[in-house]
Amino acid sequence: MEENKDEIIVTPAEEPSPEGDGTPPAQAPENTPAESEPDLKYRNGKEVAKGGVLGFFIGLAVIVPGVSGSTVAIIFKLYHKLLYALGNIVKKFKKCAKFLLPIAIGLVIGFVLGFLAIQKLIDISPFTVIGLFAGLMLGAFPAVCDEVRSEKRTPLRIGLFVLGLAVPVAISVASTFASEGAQSLDGLNVGHYILFLVLGYLVAITQVVPGLSATAILMAFGYFTPIMESVHFSYWQQNPAVFGVYACLAVGFLLGLVTFSKLLTKIFAKRRAAAFFVIVGLSLGSVVTMFFNPDVYAVYRGWAENGVNALDLALGLVLFAVGIVVAYLFVRYERKKNGAPELLNKQK
Repeated sequence: MEENKDEIIVTPAEEPSPEGDGTPPAQAPENTPAESEPDLKYRNGKEVAKGGVLGFFIGLAVIVPGVSGSTVAIIFKLYHKLLYALGNIVKKFKKCAKFLLPIAIGLVIGFVLGFLAIQKLIDISPFTVIGLFAGLMLGAFPAVCDEVRSEKRTPLRIGLFVLGLAVPVAISVASTFASEGAQSLDGLNVGHYILFLVLGYLVAITQVVPGLSATAILMAFGYFTPIMESVHFSYWQQNPAVFGVYACLAVGFLLGLVTFSKLLTKIFAKRRAAAFFVIVGLSLGSVVTMFFNPDVYAVYRGWAENGVNALDLALGLVLFAVGIVVAYLFVRYERKKNGAPELLNKQK
């Protein structure tokens, strides 16, 4: 009897199960809903806080050129969950809304803080503020590179990286030189409202695609400053029609979030590596554009005419370095926590 028991214990039929030899039970995990439908539940307060921080940077991205909430989502490993939740908010409202609620709260806080405080600081000393946020984005860049670190570098993928790098730079150049200047929100017609729907859609795309700047898009069309300056009670009393502008931007924004997030989810499912090579280029390009946009270009022109402001330049460079160090240390912490010691060892 003992021999029979031993034979049963070591029977070869039990070994293939964990190997996945082609049998349906072994293949099932590869096609489970866990991959196509990510777990959107927050397991603890720390994860909820991450969602809030992500939303904060998304809100801030509307104010500060080059800041990317999507890059933060990649660092936090929330990017695919964010895309899924946005793309399926109508179909699975309750589940997706619970995931998006902390992000939405952070978004409002980031936008309000950016509008009330950071935008004022940018008006006072653009190079200093941009230096800090550029450092944060550059320090976080290795987290985006991690997504393609093990992927093969083919000519096509390198070309996609270059394309991604060129897009934000081109948008920044357009917003700096090709813009017709600040537009007016008075005397609008139907064509203008259609344009604001499109602008809202484009701004939504910048929130889910790392490296694209909502600020640069609005500046390129000449509507960033007018929209920012319209957010005032006295302006609302004199020009109530501006709420039509807000409504069109909001509708376009919501449509863009839902439809483009769904499209990106499908793209990642089929061409994940190629898509991330584009995103790596976009992310690097966004750092470049933070030092070249209408706000900073005005600073450069002022320096050329009146001499360099040594204090602003020095403080901006110091904060740039601080931002790099802080963001990179956080990236290393996230790598360690998510079990990527091989990346840490390579960098020692």
